[in-house]
Amino acid sequence: MWTELRVLERTQSTNADVAAAARDGVAQGLVVVAEHQDAGRGRLDRSWTSPARAGLTFSVLLRPSAPRATWSWLPLLAGLALQQSLVALTELAVGLKWPNDLLVGGRKLAGVLAEVSGDAVVLGIGVNVTSRPEELPPQATSLAIEESPVIDRDTLFRAALRSLGNAYDGWGLRDGSSAELRSEYAAACVTLGSRVRVTLTGGGVLEGAGDAVDPDGRLLVRSDDGTVTAVSSGDVEHVRSA
Repeated sequence: MWTELRVLERTQSTNADVAAAARDGVAQGLVVVAEHQDAGRGRLDRSWTSPARAGLTFSVLLRPSAPRATWSWLPLLAGLALQQSLVALTELAVGLKWPNDLLVGGRKLAGVLAEVSGDAVVLGIGVNVTSRPEELPPQATSLAIEESPVIDRDTLFRAALRSLGNAYDGWGLRDGSSAELRSEYAAACVTLGSRVRVTLTGGGVLEGAGDAVDPDGRLLVRSDDGTVTAVSSGDVEHVRSA
C-alpha cells in the first residue's frame, strides 16, 4: 500500500507537500512525515501547531479508483482507522467527533484533514503525543497528558499507517458507503446521541441532536421540532446538558 516514505526535519505543511507531489504525477502510496510543521492546517482553515517532535504529523497520497461520489467517506474512514489504532495501542477511551476529530474526555487529541488534488486525495493526520498542557489550546490534550502507556512516535506512526492502509484497501473492495462501514463509524462516533451546535459553513447555526450519519457521510441533526437536517460541512460543538 505505502510505496514511498519521505521524512522531513521541517516543512510548512505535509499536506501541501503531498498535494504538490500529486500534481507532479507521483503514484499513490506516498507518505510524508515531518518532525515539525511551520504552517500546519486543520479543518476549516484552522492552524495546527505543535512543538517540534511533540506530535505525529504526516500526510498520505491516495488515488482512489472508487467513484468520486464516494470520496466524501475518505475523511471519516481515516478518522475511524486512526481511532481504532489509538484505542488498540493505548487503551484510552478515544471517540470520534464528526467528521474526524479524535477526542479523549471531550478534548481534542488528533485530527484529519482531507483535500482533493485533481484525481488524488491527500489525507493529513496530526496527533498530539508528548505536548504539555501549556503548549496546547485549552480544549486539546495529548497522549502524555492522558497517561498513555505508548508515546513512542515510531510505534504510533507504524500502527496508524497499518490501520489506514487496511481500512483503505477494504473500502476499495466494497461500496464506499456500505452499511458495515457506517455501523463501525457510528459505534465510535460520540457525536451521535449528543446535543450539538453546528456553525454552518454557509452561515447560520443549527442546534439539535446528532442523529445518524447518512450514506454520503453527512451528519443528520434532529432539531427540537423533529426536523432532520443533513450537514455536509460545518463546525460541530458538543453542547453539555444544563
